[in-house]
Amino acid sequence: MADIDKDDAGLARNGIQVISRAAAVLRALREDPNGLSLGQIAERVGLARSTVQRIVAALQEERLVFATGSGGIRLGPEVTALAEAAKFNVVDLCRPLLNEIAQQTGETADLSVLRGHQMIFLDQVPGTHRLRAVSAVGDVFPLTDTANGRAVLAEMPPETAERLVLEEFRKRGLAEPWTRFAPILDDVRRTGIAYDLDEHTVGISAAGIAFSDWKGALHAVSIPVPSSRFESQKPAVVQALLRVKADVRRLFGG
Repeated sequence: MADIDKDDAGLARNGIQVISRAAAVLRALREDPNGLSLGQIAERVGLARSTVQRIVAALQEERLVFATGSGGIRLGPEVTALAEAAKFNVVDLCRPLLNEIAQQTGETADLSVLRGHQMIFLDQVPGTHRLRAVSAVGDVFPLTDTANGRAVLAEMPPETAERLVLEEFRKRGLAEPWTRFAPILDDVRRTGIAYDLDEHTVGISAAGIAFSDWKGALHAVSIPVPSSRFESQKPAVVQALLRVKADVRRLFGG
């Protein structure tokens, strides 16, 4: 019995390794829609060409990849069919996470997305406290003085974030220099959490995290809290957001 279990464990490990390698090949092809040669795939995934050739042959049988007339390998029609069947809405995927935040902290949980130069609220689960912060789905918020906006800015390349911040300052008639705002984003990158402490709306403070979906669109999950209890709630809020940050990375990659 022990020998059988050992054999089964070995087969399981080999099977997982094959799946992992096949997934790496498919991801490499995803990054280059024009197709890659076997040698190019081998170089990108760090496998021997002979190993890649066997994996590609198996994927071809399942129509997950196909060979072009020029000898390149591209993603096959079955990948498109699977993608269509597995198409998810970010709001649907994140709703259980927002529910979990509201249950764990008693505070409102928001989901927003970057559109142009603003954050648009997509979904919200109200908290259970009698005094709570609530916004409407579809509401528009700026980037520079909100937790969700700052979280998203911190996910961008610094030069992109600087451009958006300075454009928003100009539109609002503010003369604040980038050098005074940049440390805020540095702190967000270091801790993973962005804050708005009575800066957007007096009496409301918030914390938030940001993530990218499969298409690269930037989203944020934020928790607005009446400022009168923000400090006492801060540990629970931060803990909930860090859990969500790990969850969305598993969902969307990154």
